[in-house]
Order: sequence, then C-alpha cells, then structure tokens
Amino acid sequence: MKSAQQSLTEWSDPITLTVSNKPVLTVSPSWLSPGASVILNCSVKDPSAGWRFYWYKAVPDLSDISYSYDLLPGSTNGTEQDSYIVDGQTHTAGYVCRAARGDPVFYTYYSEPKFVWSGGRFVSVLSPDRVQHFTSDSVSLSCEGNSTKWRVKSLPENSYWSYCSNWRRMTRSTCTIHRYRLSAAVFWCESGSGEFSNAVNITIQGIDIILVSPVRPVTEGDFVTLNCESRRQIISSNVFFYRNGEVIQNDTRRELNISAVSKSDEGLYKCQLSGTVSTQSWMSVKALSRPESSSFPVLLIIGLVCGIILVILLLLLCRFRLSKGETYFFY
Repeated sequence: MKSAQQSLTEWSDPITLTVSNKPVLTVSPSWLSPGASVILNCSVKDPSAGWRFYWYKAVPDLSDISYSYDLLPGSTNGTEQDSYIVDGQTHTAGYVCRAARGDPVFYTYYSEPKFVWSGGRFVSVLSPDRVQHFTSDSVSLSCEGNSTKWRVKSLPENSYWSYCSNWRRMTRSTCTIHRYRLSAAVFWCESGSGEFSNAVNITIQGIDIILVSPVRPVTEGDFVTLNCESRRQIISSNVFFYRNGEVIQNDTRRELNISAVSKSDEGLYKCQLSGTVSTQSWMSVKALSRPESSSFPVLLIIGLVCGIILVILLLLLCRFRLSKGETYFFY
C-alpha cells in the first residue's frame, strides 16, 4: 500500500507560484529628448541573489481600464541584472517589470506602470494653453489623431494614476477638467491603437497670482511671453519676474518678453505681484532643428586636393622631359 507521500509524488504536476511582493520600477529620465536612452530599474523587497528580471512595454487596452504587457527584446528568459536600457526612445511609453526565482519558479506581481514622456503620434491639446490655473478655471484636454477610441489619463503628484472618467466631463474627444482643490498632475491621451500622446503638466493654484507660461517646450529663436496674472484687480504695483530664484525683471509690466529664446533661458520661473508670489514652473527650451551641413565645403576641399596633385604631376613631367634635353617655350 502506497503512503500518502508516495501518492503525492506520483500525481503532483510541476506548478508555477506567484509570491505577493510587488517590485518597484523606476524610470530615468522621466522627460526625455527624442532618441535618448531610458534606464529601467526593478527593485524587490528581498534583493538577495537568484532573481531574474522580466521587462515589459505597457500597451493601453481600451477594452479594460488597464494595460496589456509586451516583453521587451532580450527579456524572454529574464535578465540577471536588475536594470534594463531602452535605446533610441522617441515617443512617450509605459514600462513594467517583475521578478522570478526558485524551482519551481516563484514570480512577483507586476510593478506599477511607469512612464517616460516625450512626443507622441497622438497629440493632447490643452486649453487654456498654460501650466498654472486658478481653482475656478475650467480646463479642457483634447485628443487629436487618427483614432476613434481614446481615453484621457492623469498621474496626480504623489498619488496613483487615474482615468479621466473618474472626475471629468467629456464631450467627444475633449475632456473638461473641473478642479476646485489644489493639485498638480500630468495628463495625457491614450488611443485605441495602443499609442500614447505627449504629456502636459497642469497645476491648480489656490493663491491669487499665477504665472502664465507655455506648457510645451519652446524652440530656440522663438519669441516667448510670460505673464503674471491676478485673480483680483490690482491698480498699480511693481511686478518681479524670477528665473532660478534670481530677479530678471522689476517694473510695472506684467509680462516678460524674450525676443529670441535660447538654451540659457531654460529654468524655473515665477512672478511676484503686490507681495504675492506665484508657484514656480519649468520652461524647457529645445534646440532648433538644423539642416544637415552642406556638402559644398567637402567638394571644395576634394577639388583643391585634386588640383594640387595635378600640378605636382605636371611639374614632375616637365622635370622628366627637361632631363631628356627637351626645350619648352612658354607664350
């Protein structure tokens, strides 16, 4: 008669178990220039040896409120390293990781999705087009692109991400945001084809002064205007504009004009009016896309080199013939 242990050994199949701990994924940088590399790090609660790490790209699934996960190249069998580099990232993307070890294999849960923000094939358009808003403002985010299905998402500061449908009023492809409390969040669109739009920062202010600054990066050479806007009427008062904590304009004008913005103008801006200081906002400046250098200088150099070689060959030929006793007459 077989013992219970023998029966269990004969009839049990190998199983894959999932442990309850959830790894934490970090992404660097969060906002990147197109074509830059993205570094992913996956940390587990028990960082001892034996873990293998799996890396995924998060794809929006509009039939649900979540994402589907596609394995990244080279991650089918996991990696021993707890970091992964995505080279040449050009668009906004979401990433997820999980870890596994043991025999039978124990898998962790998937990490929370983390995002890297850049341009996107989908476009999110903010109205009014500025970073800071008063609590009484109505702000709209529209999704523009070749898709009939989309959703708006937000990632509130120091909180979990949420869907526009949880707090919004929607008209077709436009999400109208009504916020009557202080908040700061990143907003973006996700399409039914699994793509992300560019992202925008929105800050809701409870103070009487806001800095009106561009949401998206400005391009070198652009004319840029920053405004200091008040919720209440102020007759006359000096307005201070700051960049990285230093006063750069102090007079009665409520606008700061930059005629041809350059990379040196990038930084944190704020304004002060009648003793009240606005919140700081970052103004990003992207390099002007320049056409590829002309081939004319290269052709000129090649021509000069060929000319010099030809002159040297002619001189050598003349010298050779003179040595043979031939005479040349030059007219």
